[in-house]
Amino acid sequence: MKDTVGKRLIYFTGNMKEFGKWIQAQPFGVQLLEWNLRGVSQVIFVNNPLSGMTILMALILQSPWVALTGAVGLLSSTLTSLILSQDSEDIAAGRHGYNGMLVGILIALFSDKGDWYWWLLIPSCLMAASCTFIFSGLKSLFEPWDLPVLAFPFNTMLILYSGATGRNNQHFPQVHIGPQTTPTNVTAPELNVLMLLRAIPIGAGQIYGCDNFWPSVIILMAVFLSSPILCAHVIVGSAVGIAAGLSLGVPFELLYNGLATFNGVLACMTIGGLFYVLTWQTHLLAIACAFFSSYSDQAFRNVLAMVGLPAASWASTLTITLFLLGKNKQPKMYKLPISTVSYPEESRKLYLQWSKPQSNETNV
Repeated sequence: MKDTVGKRLIYFTGNMKEFGKWIQAQPFGVQLLEWNLRGVSQVIFVNNPLSGMTILMALILQSPWVALTGAVGLLSSTLTSLILSQDSEDIAAGRHGYNGMLVGILIALFSDKGDWYWWLLIPSCLMAASCTFIFSGLKSLFEPWDLPVLAFPFNTMLILYSGATGRNNQHFPQVHIGPQTTPTNVTAPELNVLMLLRAIPIGAGQIYGCDNFWPSVIILMAVFLSSPILCAHVIVGSAVGIAAGLSLGVPFELLYNGLATFNGVLACMTIGGLFYVLTWQTHLLAIACAFFSSYSDQAFRNVLAMVGLPAASWASTLTITLFLLGKNKQPKMYKLPISTVSYPEESRKLYLQWSKPQSNETNV
């Protein structure tokens, strides 16, 4: 009975490989929908259409308008990649869509025009489509070093868009972003522990610009559906981000709404089982990466705020890249080739199968 349940669960967890094979025989419209749902989940390093659907529902619950701009960006970048005949495997896995979705979401969130300003769909489409060009160029550049493109296209286009429009633009004004000029009260008596605990799932939600508790919990559940290991590292990364923020004395509001923690979440997930095989050594490395990313985020936030630009996810993107560039001879810290990256449970299973004969040969 347990084996039967386990076999059935495999069709819905992980990267839903069997479903991906089945979808290849379906009409183009169905395939396009599946690719885009995978793109939704790829924002948080998951490749699962069911997780993508769950996350999309959470975003609609948070803000239908932001969900719409994100979906428009997602569709625009995916269609652009099809027109440019990009790698079919990347398209099917949603890797050409997630940067476009992030651009669409953040353009809406940073707009000073509020919700349902329909003209905003134009830059959402154009900036998202441009992500495809950057993704393609960076992939060729990073391939010799066996590095992922991550969110470089999103961060680049968001900075360019924010810098080009600014606070006083006639058609697309941005919300005010500036350095903090007055001291904040970050003393222990003012700290709300329950709000900090509530902020742990919100750290995952902020990857999608979501600052409400229940939509963030749904996003966390979507990650768990694909990979419990990744879900555990989301929680650890968010807790690490909170600890780093407290040590730096950042305003409590940034901790409560997840803005000071989501970079730590991204860093912890990628090192803790996604690009490295999960062991105790890589788990500790993931925690170190989360701390480094969280500290870097505060630095980026302070520096870029001086010129009115958002920090976005530059901290986690650059930190993850640096940690993946590092070399070591420790067999317990095995970095996966980018072409073989799947989800942590499968990667660990394959690693154990590979290392077992090696250990037997050593004993002999």
